[in-house]
Amino acid sequence: MNTQEIEKPKSISTGDLATLGMNQVVYLRQQAANGQVFWSIHAADGTEMARLADRPTALAACLQHELEPVSVH
Repeated sequence: MNTQEIEKPKSISTGDLATLGMNQVVYLRQQAANGQVFWSIHAADGTEMARLADRPTALAACLQHELEPVSVH
């Protein structure tokens, strides 16, 4: 049996929980403007971060900047 003390989990506020991962998680969205179709990268809070010509390029940009693209439905 392990005699080491188990550390109690630290409490986290609702606000802190809501922003957890905010700087690492992004989602991609296909959009159209002025007759052009493009893919935009959005932060977890919905802020548009970039617009790229196609999905593979958008995914590559996310990974290059150590961002985790997630699927949203």
